[in-house]
Amino acid sequence: MGWFSRRRPAADGTPTKLDREATPDDLAALEAFVRSRRGVEFYLEPETTATDTTVMAIAHDGEWIRRRTGSPRAAAKIAQRHAVPLYEAARTGYPERMRAWNRAHPERRAY
Repeated sequence: MGWFSRRRPAADGTPTKLDREATPDDLAALEAFVRSRRGVEFYLEPETTATDTTVMAIAHDGEWIRRRTGSPRAAAKIAQRHAVPLYEAARTGYPERMRAWNRAHPERRAY
């Protein structure tokens, strides 16, 4: 099973430039965000043609990060381990506090 096995390679067999899957660093960043902030909620974003499944972690004040998780199951495990609510972004949307944080910190958007 290849590293990019879930994605369809280019015609010549090489993975496309946009293939990005979750790494241990992505998961560690989510966990560090949860441990260092209060009131964090996870918003699950489905896999796209460019990116693996992602989670947007949003703190009580609206600060946020987005990281790949690889699967909804992996996101759920992290959420359960840290007692963080997990919502489907496509169903619930994102909280207003995130948009307010973006307006207040245009130079510091957390990615």
